[in-house]
Amino acid sequence: MSNGDGVGRGTAHAGHLGRAREATGGDRFVAGPDAVAPTARARALAVLRVRGAALAVALLPAAAAVVLTVGTATGHVPRGSAWDVARPAVTALAVLSLLLAAGVAAVVARARPALSPTVPIPEGTAPDLYRLVRDLADRLGVPAPSAIALTPDCDSWLEDRTHPAHGPGRRPLPRLRRRAVTAPVLVIGSPFLWWMRVSELRALLAPVVAGTGPAAHPDIAAARRFVRGLDAAVAVAADRRWLAFVGWVARLLLRACRDHAAEMERGVAAAASERAQAVDYGLRIVAQEQVGLAYAGWDRLLNRVALPAWRMGRWPSRLDAGVVSALTELSRRDRLAEGFASRLGERPACDLLEEPGLIDEAASLLAARLFHGGPAETGPDWSPVAWSQYPEEVVDRKWRLEAARLHRALDVLDDITPHGPGRAPGRGPGPAAPTVARVLDRLSGPAGGGVGEELEVRLTAEVAREAAREERAARRGASVAAAGSWADGLAPLFPLQPPRSGRELLADHVTAMVCCAAVDTAGATPGLDWLDGPALLVGGTRRGDLTRTVLSLIEDGDGEPLRAWLGEVGVRPEKPVRLV
Repeated sequence: MSNGDGVGRGTAHAGHLGRAREATGGDRFVAGPDAVAPTARARALAVLRVRGAALAVALLPAAAAVVLTVGTATGHVPRGSAWDVARPAVTALAVLSLLLAAGVAAVVARARPALSPTVPIPEGTAPDLYRLVRDLADRLGVPAPSAIALTPDCDSWLEDRTHPAHGPGRRPLPRLRRRAVTAPVLVIGSPFLWWMRVSELRALLAPVVAGTGPAAHPDIAAARRFVRGLDAAVAVAADRRWLAFVGWVARLLLRACRDHAAEMERGVAAAASERAQAVDYGLRIVAQEQVGLAYAGWDRLLNRVALPAWRMGRWPSRLDAGVVSALTELSRRDRLAEGFASRLGERPACDLLEEPGLIDEAASLLAARLFHGGPAETGPDWSPVAWSQYPEEVVDRKWRLEAARLHRALDVLDDITPHGPGRAPGRGPGPAAPTVARVLDRLSGPAGGGVGEELEVRLTAEVAREAAREERAARRGASVAAAGSWADGLAPLFPLQPPRSGRELLADHVTAMVCCAAVDTAGATPGLDWLDGPALLVGGTRRGDLTRTVLSLIEDGDGEPLRAWLGEVGVRPEKPVRLV
């Protein structure tokens, strides 16, 4: 979705989050029909006509029943004719129609529209940020947003949270202005606050804040409430079979007004883009470049750095601070990003927060819940980890758990085929020692391909079993969660990565085994690469050439490149490694 001035969604992930959000945009806010673009207002009226037509259809049998009853009472409809038979039938149909219409209207009115999971920012914790937004709204001549919230995503939008179903107790966000009680909430992507400078953030938010104008226009506001209510009713009916009729009607009405609603949002977004050109337009071009860079760094950080920690039951507590390090590193490596890091001498937008560390921690936990799933609070199996602790508590532990899983699979394979091809010779009673030599012997040579395929199957099955156990435990914990929570099921709204293939799992496990041996026998250390995640440091320098040798072993059965690498680093493949 575009934010009026081309500020699109920061990631492809969030397009699946199912958010109920306002399109940004709008003309100068003036009370009256000329407050927004004529095209947008015309489309809003078209949506409202769909609502009126639905009401007319529901009232038609009642109107017919009234005409027949009044006509009979006044003598205009003769008694003793076919009308006497039709009148009770029409009256019954009218009552049924009114009851069904009242039921549909009640569900549409009471259904809670979906809200984006966000971190609320009270004004007391960010007075400078609120002041910046107020000043921006004044320059644009539109109402200020009612509140500000952050999302762990590279995007910004307006969201209406005034639906009565949300209730006063469910709206913890403070009001930016007392007189703007119905203004939408401004949701800002948290990576923007840490990576962008204050002037860039102001320019980026201009077309978003401009959208508060049409949000206050009565026709557009009514059309949006109608569409949101229908969408919420469809979701409610999907979970309750006895509301099937309500769901059918809501879907029918949504189809009827879908095109009008889309054109209305495009109209107000285009008007907002045009309106915001008068505010920091040149600077906004520079800010747009930072949006793309922020997305690239944020995506790499989540997939390659945060995801391994989440799978370990740990969540990095400073993701937004980490994105600055990731983007700085990207600027150093990528010629297209050269010069972007030089902006870091200017005031960052996170300085507009009184306690950026606490806000970063809350946004980091929300990111873990959104993209991985997990409890809303810390616990023995779900605890925060600082970046300084990441190599020891995440990288090293990840390697040893994967190495242990690999050797368990080898133990099972040895028991099944004790004298099969590729069987390590000279094995005594009990499990074989966990050594790199054992892995090399089983996967090298012509028989290595069959052993590798069997290992892929067993590793895939064990990883799936562990994931199922974690999901069951999470759902048991969810049973005590507060009713109405958006994440009661604790399932991720959008998983970052699809399940890994068997070949990928085997490569990861063999690499982890080699890294454990390098740490135990060659003085290597686990490390963190901001763009690539877990890294092996030998003499303080990252060794990125291990993957190629492991793939040669797995795909071709050729262990010589890996043996040469082990000799170069000084790893002793015959020495057992510590698995836990």
